[in-house]
Amino acid sequence: MDVDKYSRQLFTETFVENPYPYYAQLRAGDPVYKTRFPDGQQGWLITGYEEAVEALKEPRFIKDFSKLYGGSMDGMSVFTQNMLFSDRPDHRRLRGLAQKAFTPRVIEGMKERIEEITDQLLDEMEQKKEINLIDDFAFPLPIIVICEILGVPSEDRDKFRIWSNSLIEGSSGEPGVSVYQHMNDFIRYLGEWFSRTRLETKDDLISKLIEAEEEGDRLTEKELYGLVTLLIIAGHETTVNLIGNTFLNLLKHPEQKELLRKKPELIGQAIEESLRFDGPVEFSTSRWAGENFQFAGKEISHGELVVVALNAANRDPDQFDDPEVFEISREKSPHLAFGTGIHHCLGAPLARLEGKIAISRLLDRFPDLKLRIPESELKWRQGMIVRGVKEIPVMKTQS
Repeated sequence: MDVDKYSRQLFTETFVENPYPYYAQLRAGDPVYKTRFPDGQQGWLITGYEEAVEALKEPRFIKDFSKLYGGSMDGMSVFTQNMLFSDRPDHRRLRGLAQKAFTPRVIEGMKERIEEITDQLLDEMEQKKEINLIDDFAFPLPIIVICEILGVPSEDRDKFRIWSNSLIEGSSGEPGVSVYQHMNDFIRYLGEWFSRTRLETKDDLISKLIEAEEEGDRLTEKELYGLVTLLIIAGHETTVNLIGNTFLNLLKHPEQKELLRKKPELIGQAIEESLRFDGPVEFSTSRWAGENFQFAGKEISHGELVVVALNAANRDPDQFDDPEVFEISREKSPHLAFGTGIHHCLGAPLARLEGKIAISRLLDRFPDLKLRIPESELKWRQGMIVRGVKEIPVMKTQS
């Protein structure tokens, strides 16, 4: 296998637009593949399903970089002290504090409010001549929901989009000056917000986190910053791209869109198939080998970086029949769009609920939306985390 050839192709603009042919080549030739990532680090990229599951569950791959060398990788540890970047036993404590807001009962109780927000956004779209499905629908729905859960003032929601985008797009290399400025603004905002909340708590998650005691252990200040950052970003970024990617998949496969319109009861399977076929999270967050050991036939050295290509694993033909086919009636889909193991996405049930409501109501209200630009002109977001387009310009078909 020509390693240099594949390294040159990975993470290019062409790759970002359609990574799946490259994934297919890597899975077939080397599903645990050593490469250089956009930030200059060398590490292992995992594209096979079986290897991905094993890696995501392997405790010798650690998430807390400070355990290796002490200190943060990028000087921004204020954002990384949360359950996504922690290992046992800290992970269990941090996840336990947050998951009370995401129990099945709590999520089900939010259904009516999510439907209300969705309908309000669709009403506003009705009045517009030109629609950008991301700005007008896919972004505001989940950001309103997560901000209401956390207690973010409505007038500050757009700020969170800017800050979130900076963190996501800074994940592919050395963050620029504007990214650091946005992060400083974000930290300042959170600090002021926490101070106000300590003086006057309300019935929201931030108040509960500040007050929380779990077996006598409170969140540290850095843990509070890290957890809120994770909830804001993961709580809306995943769903923005889930809604956008699902809509695009239906546009690209009109027979599947028509099937969903005729059989709306397939909405749950349609969301799962979209998660598998073109998931909103491209790669897992970083892991590092906590020791020297053999993994999937490769000698992994202490401190080496490991990244799982979730969307590559989700098209592995050894796991899925006809993986390159988008089929909303697919019965079983043990995809890895939300990860697996102890780091399985806490907000997955909320994202699924928002996705089902959003797509169902969108198709009911606007069954014949079409792209205003050629599909080839859609611009995909940069970064080593999410997969989604920046805009989806659509037009309403004249009746």
